[in-house]
Amino acid sequence: MISRPILHSSALLLATVAAGLAIRFVPLGLPLFAVKYGGSTLWALAIYWLVSALLPSWRFLATALLAGVLATAVEFLKLCHSPTLDAFRTTIPGILLLGRFFSVWDVAAYWLAIAAGALVDSCIWPAQNTRHQHK
Repeated sequence: MISRPILHSSALLLATVAAGLAIRFVPLGLPLFAVKYGGSTLWALAIYWLVSALLPSWRFLATALLAGVLATAVEFLKLCHSPTLDAFRTTIPGILLLGRFFSVWDVAAYWLAIAAGALVDSCIWPAQNTRHQHK
């Protein structure tokens, strides 16, 4: 399998992060549900693109499984409490990176978003790989 170009995965990562920040911080007039789960799904999708950028030769399924495990682990980390960790969770970086409250619904949203990312990735790269092979 030909590796996915890191610049492509990185561009998708940056676009996903920008969209996630916009959903969470720009007053778009979206319903609370869209803000909550839109941000959560885009966070998980960003994890997928990060793993894709760091491990470009991995198959889509392996990339998705690792991203799903990482996102789920971060969600379960919300059940662990310490003064330092809880203090970090009240900051903007802490809220964006770790979140504050555990939710099984977030885990479901993460896996759906990551599956969608892997599907998009698999649809994009066969054409890209064919072009690279003919050069």
